[in-house]
Amino acid sequence: MRSAFLRLLMQEDLNFLLTNRLPRRWATRIVGRIAAIEHPLVARPALAAWRFFSDVDLSDAATTRFRSLRDGFVRRLKPGARPVDPDPAVLASPCDAIVGAHGQIAGQGVWQVKGYPYRLDELIPDAALAERFRDGSFVTLRLTAAMYHRFHAPADLTVEGVTYLSGDCWNVNPIALRRVERLFCRNERAVIEARLQGTALPLLLVPVAAILVASIRLSFLDTERNLRERGPGRTPCEVAVAKGDEMGWFEHGSTIIVILPRGISLAPTLIEGAPIRAGERLAIIDQR
Repeated sequence: MRSAFLRLLMQEDLNFLLTNRLPRRWATRIVGRIAAIEHPLVARPALAAWRFFSDVDLSDAATTRFRSLRDGFVRRLKPGARPVDPDPAVLASPCDAIVGAHGQIAGQGVWQVKGYPYRLDELIPDAALAERFRDGSFVTLRLTAAMYHRFHAPADLTVEGVTYLSGDCWNVNPIALRRVERLFCRNERAVIEARLQGTALPLLLVPVAAILVASIRLSFLDTERNLRERGPGRTPCEVAVAKGDEMGWFEHGSTIIVILPRGISLAPTLIEGAPIRAGERLAIIDQR
């Protein structure tokens, strides 16, 4: 019964209608409020529905007793559950994800799926910053609702700034990516500017929010308020983050786009549609 119901929901036209043609911001606010409620009469059925629809695996969770649906989304893991590749020349995946579109940036051209291009200077509000990544490489990492929702530093980094951009809340699943042009450039997102410690190599992490609990919190800035509450604009900073350290979390599945300069190559083992875990090899530094 469960598999038949899920197959029905994944029919492309129906899935797109259910997840995108409703009032997206209104639905996101409502579900966000429900997810935060700790009363058992709300939390228990919400958690049960999450487990039914997403087939979540909690075997590596630090606890399986959650006060609310949001607690389940932002769960921590048992110590050692995500070992980080120790090679200093390796950039690790910042999160658990499904590998999406990835490859070399053609000038400033990237793509969300085949046939749906966009430009870095549409995703990133600072044209000069986008230009630093000309002819570099990128990888799209999609977090599903069942996945571990925290993300981590892919290398020893110094974070130099965060720009929050308000936007829409389109679903970021493959069905929507094939139907909505420049989707990542439309959605709420943050541009995290960093450089690799000991080098001049820059790095961008772009968490993109999506429909429902579209909330991004950054551990190195302010976990009391999500980025939407802080408001749009750039926040300069100078924060050292060690490889594997937590950088923040989503309160629902979404996407992180990793943007790399020339001098860093994507790992040849990346396969579109394949899973990757936080800490696993994502890219390799070609030069120091």
